[in-house]
Amino acid sequence: MSPVSLKEARKRLGDLVRAAELGASVPITRRGKTVARLVPPDTEPSRTKAPDLGAFRASLRAKGKSLSRIVIDSRRAERW
Repeated sequence: MSPVSLKEARKRLGDLVRAAELGASVPITRRGKTVARLVPPDTEPSRTKAPDLGAFRASLRAKGKSLSRIVIDSRRAERW
């Protein structure tokens, strides 16, 4: 499709979106220079599966006593 000025694109946005839905790529210009392009959507949206973080979380676990156990033991030791 031929380039459309930004001012004209604002006026005809519905028509331009319809053209993009039909597969056209619409360059949008400002002062004669292409600044954006309205393109049809991907046929299949790309979905990236989030990685399983279970192993990573397990590697972060502290070794030894938990902080709560250390505090409890420390308080008991101070009392006696």
